[in-house]
Amino acid sequence: MSTRAFAVQSAEALFGPIAIERRAPGASDVAIDILYCGVCHSDLHTARSEWPGTRYPCVPGHEIVGRVTAVGSQVTKFSVGDLAAVGCMVDSCRRCLSCDEGLEQYCEHGFTATYNGPLDGSGENTYGGYSEKIVVDEHFVLAIRHSDTQLAGVAPLLCAGITTWSPLKHWGAGPGKSVGIVGVGGLGHMGVKLAHALGAHVVAFTTSPGKRESALALGADEVVVSTDPAAMAARAGRLDFILDTVAAAHDLDAYVNLLKRDGALALVGVPATPHPSPSAGGLIFKRRQIAGSLIGGIKETQEMLDFCAERGIVADIETIAMQEIETAYARMLKSDVKYRFVIDMATLKAA
Repeated sequence: MSTRAFAVQSAEALFGPIAIERRAPGASDVAIDILYCGVCHSDLHTARSEWPGTRYPCVPGHEIVGRVTAVGSQVTKFSVGDLAAVGCMVDSCRRCLSCDEGLEQYCEHGFTATYNGPLDGSGENTYGGYSEKIVVDEHFVLAIRHSDTQLAGVAPLLCAGITTWSPLKHWGAGPGKSVGIVGVGGLGHMGVKLAHALGAHVVAFTTSPGKRESALALGADEVVVSTDPAAMAARAGRLDFILDTVAAAHDLDAYVNLLKRDGALALVGVPATPHPSPSAGGLIFKRRQIAGSLIGGIKETQEMLDFCAERGIVADIETIAMQEIETAYARMLKSDVKYRFVIDMATLKAA
């Protein structure tokens, strides 16, 4: 079925309207009218070919919230009229060990991204949430239990929320644990909110002294300006876990040194250039580890959404019209947003 969308035709092109084809819902499919779509840095990197392998035309968007308009004959979890969401994946092999364990993001055959097609470049291109409608297999559709008035703020949970939730849960953030969040931006602000809600003692690290009050308001117990050597030294060996959300190359040793014995530093930001090589001594003598984490599986994404619904947690957002996407990208590059842009897809008709 023909669907209106916003796309770029090349790395240098501006976004503009396009008609794309969505498949008719199959037996296991859910068709969704998109109400809101979050804007992620990944959208910008892909649209501008800053990451390799962009396939054009490119319709970004993997923080999708909408309402179900049709379901296939084998669908059991959704009915017409339900609120539903789609995150970063729309398919995986569903037969490898990772998929069997509910960790589809680590599919050994490569998951199919919501936009820009399968990770291995095979198969047809996929088109994301900068569009009116989407059709997705039920397995990759999430239930929304927030109120209708919160839906715009729910959209970024499908990427920023699960990207921070998954490592926080995996490394046991909770009561009695001291957790550091590096960066107070699109990802970091959700990391602070979720770590606080999980019951951890939260230490936010920022290079911007002006973010101190904002970080405290998000739920941080302490805020450390990471460029202050004395403040960093005062926290040496005190943290159980650090979630590093910064997508720029920086000195990891500064954060490794803050970990207790057996502490872990988990990276979720992907810098354009590699981080400086960390010192082996800082790892060896305290049995510390540096690790990484990629979004989250479907089961844990649903758990995160339910957790947030129960506690009224949403992202801090600025809602924009579809035709403002170029301005939003320019502002994102300057970190001029608190903390995520979300497109009101009703404006796509006007665009």
